[in-house]
Amino acid sequence: MTMISDPDMPAIDIGPATHTEEQAAVWKPSNARMIGVVAVGALLITAVNITAAVYFYRGINDLRLVERRLEQLGSFEQRIAARLDTVNNGFQSRFEKLDSQLQGSFNEVKGSIARLEQELPLDSDDEMSSIAEPSVIMTSTMAEAATDLEEATEPSIVEAPRPLKRKIAAAPPPPNSSYQRIVRPDGKVHYKKIN
Repeated sequence: MTMISDPDMPAIDIGPATHTEEQAAVWKPSNARMIGVVAVGALLITAVNITAAVYFYRGINDLRLVERRLEQLGSFEQRIAARLDTVNNGFQSRFEKLDSQLQGSFNEVKGSIARLEQELPLDSDDEMSSIAEPSVIMTSTMAEAATDLEEATEPSIVEAPRPLKRKIAAAPPPPNSSYQRIVRPDGKVHYKKIN
């Protein structure tokens, strides 16, 4: 290492060596002070450890309580499942009973409709409509006399409406296999060509 010194510069006096020892003695802590600092630090660490131990112990107790409740939850779940099965079976049996009653009612109605169709012959309606009514030829004086006589002796006759003819709908033709039938929720039917 090269040292450059300027000969014109005065030298710096550091002072007597005893002065530096006095400064060092001032900053040197005593044994009593050191023991106090160590004791306060140890006391602080002990307080933190005790607080942590208390919270840790409480956490363990809470965890044990939760474990006990979770064990009870399994039995609770089994009881709920059993009750749900009982309720489900009850509803299912009621629905089956209602379904069988409805099916019986529908079958009874279908049987009644079939009996009515057999009792009302459709041919008799056709025969009655095909019979020609006798034609009456009246002259104008005879017609006037007849109407005057009818008005005087008989109350007005109300014609009964003719019974309606039942129309039997022909079965629709089978759908073409190259088309797909699509029924929309609004009831409209559309056919889509299958490629």
